[in-house]
Amino acid sequence: MEQQADDSALGPQSGVGRAFHKWVFTLNGIGTIWIFLVMVLMNIDIFMRFLFGTPIDGVTEIVEVSIGGIVFLQLSDAVRAGRLTRSDGLYNKLKEKSPKLGHIFGIFFDSCGALFFTIILAGGIPKLWDAWKNDFYAGSDGIFTIALWPLRLILVIGCITVIFVFIGFVQKHVSALKELSNNNSNSGVA
Repeated sequence: MEQQADDSALGPQSGVGRAFHKWVFTLNGIGTIWIFLVMVLMNIDIFMRFLFGTPIDGVTEIVEVSIGGIVFLQLSDAVRAGRLTRSDGLYNKLKEKSPKLGHIFGIFFDSCGALFFTIILAGGIPKLWDAWKNDFYAGSDGIFTIALWPLRLILVIGCITVIFVFIGFVQKHVSALKELSNNNSNSGVA
């Protein structure tokens, strides 16, 4: 969906839109820094094993937990930029031939995306609460443990952000439909 690569879908012209735009980029930046730090940790672990025969405790658990956190930190920017894996060849052809129908399908597809992440969010909030309340962790007692609630919080924050990105796209499609209708009305009057 080519139009989704347009940053104006998040409405950066308004103050709230600019703040949201910065929020999405900040989450993506945190995810990128996290990737770098995990790579450094993995390399240090490899060198420690090779040079001293002693691995760093918890590297496996940190990498395991990091993957989910990184995905949900970077997901909103991937959606915003149109980099999410999808097959939209038919959709793009349809939009070329009939922009109005293309925007109607865009509303449908982006609404489905928002609904999908709302369902994930609905499942993630109770898991966040359980992890917080029951002090869930990954790892082995006495060797290395890491709390799971921060990861679950990142999932919730990521889902909420992606939902708002999809809602912004729906609003953009609705505005485009209104503009197409106004243009058709004005050209029919003249």
